[in-house]
Amino acid sequence: MPTFALLTIPEAQARSATGKRAELLQEYMDYLVRVPVGQAGQLRAGAGETTNAVRRRLGAAAKATGKTLVIRRSNDTVFFWVQPGNGRRRRTRGS
Repeated sequence: MPTFALLTIPEAQARSATGKRAELLQEYMDYLVRVPVGQAGQLRAGAGETTNAVRRRLGAAAKATGKTLVIRRSNDTVFFWVQPGNGRRRRTRGS
């Protein structure tokens, strides 16, 4: 008997894609799943990688999974955590 699960459309598209980019996106989506709300993840840029690339991939994975992340960088390390709430920001006067 098959196992059923609900996914968002972007997550289904990301998980069913093929190629190197899809593999990277899947890897970063797995990182997000492993970080529970209230804790932070840490990624160190590997050889030939930049912290900007790591940040960009985290952002794409967050978008695909429907999560809002806070991403901070320090030297060759990127820290990230899930933003509590529904991901919507309140606009203040003048912004």
